[in-house]
Parts: sequence; structure tokens; C-alpha cells
Amino acid sequence: MGENMRSHCDSTYVGGINKHPLLTRAEETALAEAYRERGDLRAAHTLVVSNLRFVLKVAHQYAGYGMELSDLVQEGNLGLMVAVKKFDPSRGVRLISYAIWWIRAFMQSFIVRTWSLVKTGTTQAQRRLFFKLRSARNDADRAAGPGQTATAAEVAERLEVAEGEVSSMEVRLAGRDLSLDMQFSSDAGQSHLDLLPDRTASHEEQLASLDERRVVRRRVVEAMEGLNPKERYVVENRLMTDEPRTLREIGEHFHFSRERARQIESSVIRKIRSNLSGSEVAPLGEALPAHRSPTTGQDRRACT
Repeated sequence: MGENMRSHCDSTYVGGINKHPLLTRAEETALAEAYRERGDLRAAHTLVVSNLRFVLKVAHQYAGYGMELSDLVQEGNLGLMVAVKKFDPSRGVRLISYAIWWIRAFMQSFIVRTWSLVKTGTTQAQRRLFFKLRSARNDADRAAGPGQTATAAEVAERLEVAEGEVSSMEVRLAGRDLSLDMQFSSDAGQSHLDLLPDRTASHEEQLASLDERRVVRRRVVEAMEGLNPKERYVVENRLMTDEPRTLREIGEHFHFSRERARQIESSVIRKIRSNLSGSEVAPLGEALPAHRSPTTGQDRRACT
């Protein structure tokens, strides 16, 4: 019964996000300019909801790490909203091409914080090992030949890390009984990705009330505007970059310890989360429907 309820909630959520049509480049540019130049929150909202389907797809890529899919989606949605706030359409790239880095950064940060076994996974090299090990292992095994298993040294060479680090991480992952190939349905070979339709759904679902949406929009803006210069620096140089700085480098920049940099990073994420989950707001409202059925308004907790 639990699996049936979860499947129902997944299907309901997918239907809710896919009813928002994809935007053309021209539509996206016009909306981004409206938000960037005039602070049009309705335009920002449209940019967010039209891209929620991509957050779900990315969440499925990380679902094998033992996290609830709904939690990953919520983290990814936060990353998407940050990307919308910072997006500059004049650079000539589509929003999702820019936002994907924010989405992944928020999900990865959540996974690393949640996994008790990855207490040392705070440097860029350690995070890379954590998230790339499975792919590197598969590639190395294929290169070793049919029926052969690559050595830890061969995997380490692909990842440019020490052999001992690969062995240690594989032991830890095995100890957690981690399945990176987990299926999401009792039907053979079916995953949650199979729930994603190619076309957008009709506009039949009802949305949260206008008052609630206004509160959510205001809180999104407040969450980002409330960051101090150090926090903004940490976000921009730690989460939103192809070559993130280490906590040690951030600490050296501001002349404080690595631990202080870690505390600031954790504080930033808590602030954003706190601003978006006030008791007077139904969980993240229309802009973040991870916790609420777009059709019935049902609380996500009934679906876990």
C-alpha cells in the first residue's frame, strides 16, 4: 500500500509540473528581462514553474544515494530559484543551461550533509570521488574486459585520486548498502523517469491560493536579499561555479578558519530553507509544489 501511495504521489506531482508549458527562447528572455529590470515576481514565478520538470529529472540521477526523491526535488527547486534570481539573458544562454549547476549544487550539498558516512566529503576532490565513483567503476570494469573487474588502482587512475581513497569509499558505500541502480517501481525495468510524459499536461489542476503565492514569492526574494557579503561570496564561489573553491580557500580569502567557512555555507542553506518554510506558508506553495498535490492540496507527508 505504501508503494502504491508513493506512486500515486509521484504521478500527481509529475502531472502538476508538466501542465506548465516549456518556454521559447523569446518568451524566456522577455520574462527574465521583466524580472531583472522591473522586479516582476510573476515573471520570475513563470520562469521557475516552467523548468520544474528538469529539477525532477536531475533528482532521479541522485535518487540512488538513499535520499527521498521529494527531498532532492525540494533542494533542486531552491537551486532553480537562486538561478532565476541571478540569470542574465543577455549572455545568450538558456536558463536551464545556467540553472543546472545550481540545481546539482544544492542536491549534492544536501546529500553530502545527510550521509553520515561522508563526514570527510567536504573538499572538492572528495565530493568528486563520492559522486563519480560509480561511473568510473563501470567504465573501468568495461575496459577490463568481459567478466573482469577493474582494480581499485585502475579506478583511481581515472578519477585522479589515490588508490586508498577509492578502496575506502567503496567500503563505506557498500556498508551503507547503497544501490545506485535501484528501481522505482515493482514493474521490471521501470524507474521514475518512465513517469515523465513527453508532452505537457492540460491546465486542469488547481493551484494554491493567490494570497499564498504572494507570500511565497516575497519570501523567495527576501531569502536571497538577506544574505550578507560573506554569505553571497560563499554561495557564488562554493556552489555556483565549475571550479568551486575549497573551504580552506574561502577561509583564507576572508582570513578566517576552514571551519568558519563551513559554518557560513551551512548557514546560507538554512536561511534559504527557513525563509521558504514559514508556518504561515503551505510548504513552498505553488512555486515549490514538492510537498503539496497540485490537484488536492494534500500534504506530502501523507505520501511518504
